[in-house]
Amino acid sequence: MSVLTVLHSTARHGFRSLRLPAVLLTYPAILAACALAIFMATRLGLTIYSARDIGMPVLPHVFGRGVWFDLVTIGALLSPFLLVNAVLPNRLRQSRGFAWLSKAVVWFVVCLLLFSAIGEFFFWEEFATRYNFIAVDYLVYTQEVIANITQSYPVTPLLIGIGLVAAGFIWALRRWFTAVETTPYSGRTRLIMLALAVIGPCLSLLTNIDQMRGSGNAYADELSGNGLFSLVSAFFLNELDYDRFYVTIPADKANRILVDLKVSRAKQDEPGGPTASMPSYLVRRPKNVVLMTVESLSAEFLGSYGSTKGLTPNLDRIASQGLMFDRLFATGTRTVRGLEATSLGTPPVPGQAIVRRPQSDHLTTLGEILHRDGFDTGFAYGGNAFFDNMAAYFSGNDYAVLDQGDFSPDAIAFENAWGVADESLLDNVTSQLDKQTAGKKPFFMHVMTTSNHRPYTYPDGRIDIASPGGRDGAVKYTDYAIGRFLQQAATKPWFADTLFIITADHCASAAGKTELPVGGYHIPMLFYGPGLVKPGHISTLVSQIDLPPTILRALGASGESHFFGRAIDGSKPDNERAFISNYQSLGYMKNGTLTVLRPKGVVESYAVDPTTLASRPAPVNAQLRDEAIAYSQTASRDFKTGALRAAW
Repeated sequence: MSVLTVLHSTARHGFRSLRLPAVLLTYPAILAACALAIFMATRLGLTIYSARDIGMPVLPHVFGRGVWFDLVTIGALLSPFLLVNAVLPNRLRQSRGFAWLSKAVVWFVVCLLLFSAIGEFFFWEEFATRYNFIAVDYLVYTQEVIANITQSYPVTPLLIGIGLVAAGFIWALRRWFTAVETTPYSGRTRLIMLALAVIGPCLSLLTNIDQMRGSGNAYADELSGNGLFSLVSAFFLNELDYDRFYVTIPADKANRILVDLKVSRAKQDEPGGPTASMPSYLVRRPKNVVLMTVESLSAEFLGSYGSTKGLTPNLDRIASQGLMFDRLFATGTRTVRGLEATSLGTPPVPGQAIVRRPQSDHLTTLGEILHRDGFDTGFAYGGNAFFDNMAAYFSGNDYAVLDQGDFSPDAIAFENAWGVADESLLDNVTSQLDKQTAGKKPFFMHVMTTSNHRPYTYPDGRIDIASPGGRDGAVKYTDYAIGRFLQQAATKPWFADTLFIITADHCASAAGKTELPVGGYHIPMLFYGPGLVKPGHISTLVSQIDLPPTILRALGASGESHFFGRAIDGSKPDNERAFISNYQSLGYMKNGTLTVLRPKGVVESYAVDPTTLASRPAPVNAQLRDEAIAYSQTASRDFKTGALRAAW
C-alpha cells in the first residue's frame, strides 16, 4: 500500500480501515506519536540552527541515537497512561465524557511538550546544550527564573501559540481519536499495554547521557540526546561522589604528588604573617581589598584582551593603569562555581559546587581566615542572596551578607528579575564601606554583580546602547557602573589603601565543539590601586583558585596553606596549571595539555593550541593524569571528611 493510498484511505474511512495493530488504536499511542513528532522536530530545528558547528558526517549519530533517546523518554512518560488505559473498562472508556477528557489530557500534554521544546531553543541559544544541571537549578529558584523569562521573552503570545498548535494536533488526529473511541480493548491489547508500562521505565534505567557521546563533536553529542531525559539525568547527577564515579589513586600517592606540586594542605597556619615576602607587583601592601566578580564577563569582551567593539572603556583604562592577568581561567560555568573558587580556593569537585551543598559553613574560606585576623569581611550581591544558597554559605563563613533586601527603595535606580542595577549595588557597597572604615578596622568586601545577565536591562541614559541592549549593552553598562564606582571611591579616605580586584565568575558562554572548550573559560582579572600596584602584565597560567592565597599574600596575612591554590607573587611558577569543568567533566590544564576526568573512570586528553585555545585529542600523559586525580580526589575527600573546616 503506497503512502498516498494510506493517506486517502485514512481521510475517507479513518484509522480502523488500515487494519492497524490494536495497540495503536489507544490513547497512549496517540500521545506517543505526538511526543515523537515534537522531539524529532526539536532536534531537527536545533540541528539546522547549529549547522555551522556540525558537519554532515555526524548527522547519522545525531538522528540515529536521537530516535533511541526519544523512544526511551516516551516509554517512561507513557507508563502511567498505559497503566490507566489497561485497567479501564471499555464502557467507561468509550463514553462521551471520557472521550472529551482524553482529548483534553492529550491537548494539555502536547502543550507541555511544546512548551519544553520552545524552552529548549532558548536554553540552547544561551548554553548550546540540552537541558542540564543549570535547568535543574532554575526549577528550584522559580521566582527569579519566571521573572527573567517574562522580562526576556513575549510569554503571552508564546503561550497562546502553544495552545493553538496543540489544538491543531487534536484536530489533525481527529479520525484517530474516533477510531480509538469506538474500538474496544481486547485482553491481548491490555496485556501489551501493561507490558509496555513496565518495559518503558526499565529501558530508561539501561540508558544514560554518556551514550550521547561518541561523535567527536560536542554539539552533535548534545543534539543526539533528548531534553527531558537530560533534565531528569541532571537532577540525579547534581552531586557525584568522586570515589564512586571517577578514577582514583592511593591517598598517600595523591598526597606525595601534591607536596611535590607545593600544595601542602597543612591544617595549621603557615608562619610568616606580615613578614611574608611582598609580591613584586606591589609598591606597598594594601590595607583593604575589594574583590568584584562580574557576572559572565568573558575576556573577549574587553578591549585590553583584544575586543574591537569598544564596550569597556573604563575597564580598559583600569587595565592600562593596573596589573592585567593575561591567562586566567574560570573553574566552571556557573556563578556558584566561581564563588567557590574565589572564596574557598579548591579545584572544582564533580556535581554541585560546594557553595550549594549542606555543611558548607565554617570552612577555611578567605572570609573566615580574614575575619579571624580582625578584618571586617562582607559579601554584597545585587539580587536575593537566597539564590544558589549564597546567603547561607557566606554568612556561615563569617561574611556579613548585603543583598537586595538591605537596600532602601530610594537607593535603587533600577531593578529586574535578577536584582538591582550594578550602579545601585555599588552605591550601597560604597555606603557600607564608609560605615565599616569608621571603626578603623581593615576590610575585605566581595561583590557579585548581576546586570550582565538576561534580560540585559538597565537604567536608561547611562550608555549609548538603549536598554534592553543584549549582551553588548549589558557589558557596556556594567563597565559604566564599575567606572562610576571607582570614581566615587577615589574621593573616599579608604581609597588610597585599598586594592581593587576585578574579575569574572565565569564566561558568558562555554559552548564549543569539545565538551570543555578552553576558550570558553578565559576570563579577565585586573588589580587596580594607584600607589599600590605597579602597571604591567602577569602572563603565567592562572586559575581562579589562586585568588584567595594571592589576596592573603598581598595583605601580608597568614593562612595560604589552607588553599589548594597558590599565591601569585609576580615570579614565574615551576608548575603553571589551571582547572576548568562542567558539572561532570573535570579538566586539568598544564604544559599545553588538557587532561579530563569523567565518570566511570574515563580519562581523556587534548592538546591545546596556545594561541587559539582550540583542542584536539591526544594520548593521555600518565603524570598529568595522576596530578589531575590528586587534586580532584583530595579536594572531594577533604570536603566530605570535614578536612576543609576551619580549626578555630
